[in-house]
Amino acid sequence: MPAALHLTPSPATAAPPSVYQYKHPADCRHVPFLLQARDHAVPEYVARHHTRALRPNQCSSAVVRRIDAPVPAVWSVVRRFDNPQAYKHFLRSCRVIQGDGGVGTLREVRVVSGMPAGSSTERLEILDEERHVISFSVVGGDHRLRNYRSVTTLHPAAAGGGGGTVVVESYVVDVPPGNTEEDTCSFVDTIVGCNLQSLARIAESMAAAAGKNNITPPSS
Repeated sequence: MPAALHLTPSPATAAPPSVYQYKHPADCRHVPFLLQARDHAVPEYVARHHTRALRPNQCSSAVVRRIDAPVPAVWSVVRRFDNPQAYKHFLRSCRVIQGDGGVGTLREVRVVSGMPAGSSTERLEILDEERHVISFSVVGGDHRLRNYRSVTTLHPAAAGGGGGTVVVESYVVDVPPGNTEEDTCSFVDTIVGCNLQSLARIAESMAAAAGKNNITPPSS
């Protein structure tokens, strides 16, 4: 693992313009997530899951993406805490090291070469099948993103917008020594944006295949 972590993303891996990013100052004690993401309305009941209490050395951000697939199709991919590499292509492998897949389960993920990390140990904090909320925290590993916690929510897109799913993924993380809040958020936003872009491709392909075969995508 490199001694220094260069957090600024390269243009080749930058998140696409359809992924909207919001930065929050680290000195805020509580961070309310914006209720409107351009043309993607984020309901208040969803925004509550993305409220943060920050320490002075932390930063927070959120990425929003609309996916042209129903919530059950998207959720069937996102809910798999044991298989994040299905759409998170910066991960090489994952193994469950403790638990049965419920809250408190621990996983160890291995990161692909070329990233400023080797592995990460992560704990499942929330798995709400009814409200489509999943959250995990980083509790160990070979990386510099300490005290990272992510929350991902899914909700139906407004009917007037053609249906589909709106995915919101927010996080809180310590700013590594020697890096700025802006650099840290730019790096993590890029990773999250790429993950959601991959998730969109997978879920939309599933929905298209289900439509051709006249079947309902799985909900779990």
